[in-house]
Order: sequence, then C-alpha cells, then structure tokens
Amino acid sequence: MKLSLYEQETIILYNQAEATAEIYTHDRKLLEKLTRLSQKYPEQVCKKDKHNFTVPKRCVSVREPYSAERRKAASERAKAAGYRPPTPKKGNE
Repeated sequence: MKLSLYEQETIILYNQAEATAEIYTHDRKLLEKLTRLSQKYPEQVCKKDKHNFTVPKRCVSVREPYSAERRKAASERAKAAGYRPPTPKKGNE
C-alpha cells in the first residue's frame, strides 16, 4: 500500500533517561542516510527494521534557520572556493 505524502511522516522519540533516540520514518532520503550511517557506525546507529532506527541523542538537533544574508554569504564563499552543486542522478531530474 502506497502512503500519501502526508502519511510519510518521521517521528523522533527520546527521553531524558536514555542516551539514544528512536527514529521512525518513511522519508526516502532520511532512510538512505540512516542506512548508510548504520553500515558505517553499526555500534552507534542501529537499524531495528525497515523504518526504525536507534541513534545517539547527540545526532538529533534543531538549528536556527539561516537568514537570507547568511545564505548569500555562504553561497558566495562556496563559489569563491570553486564548489559546484551536485549533479542530479539519472531518473531524479
């Protein structure tokens, strides 16, 4: 059964007593990233099943949004350093 975009949610659960957080997600990019991390750091990022992972709480963060000025300055620094955006994979264009 295919889920609607609205139903493709991500839930992050943690409490103050434990050092890990549980992540349940249907986000394809996040699933790919968590799977890569679980292969690279199996002692820290554990894949419980297809949509559930356990990660250290320090991996979960909420950041301040970039201001337009900060975004523009970062873009200019990247261009000056010669960075280029990644090219899209075939089929993802």
